[in-house]
Amino acid sequence: MKKLQILGTGCPKCRQLAANAEAAAKSLGIEYAIEKVTDINEIMSFGVVMTPALVVDGQVKLAGKASSVDEIAAMLK
Repeated sequence: MKKLQILGTGCPKCRQLAANAEAAAKSLGIEYAIEKVTDINEIMSFGVVMTPALVVDGQVKLAGKASSVDEIAAMLK
């Protein structure tokens, strides 16, 4: 099971990234758990300075933008 974490304060880009990450995981048919991390101290603990950010299994995969479903699917493969 992949652990997907969306780092951000809940802005529109953060919500879009969460929706795209969920759609990407579903399109690949993988098991996943999604978590939204909104605590600024926890976000900073990942070394992220721009949100939204996507963390997959503890590794920051992108920061500062809401990537497309296809781009995220490529990261999850």
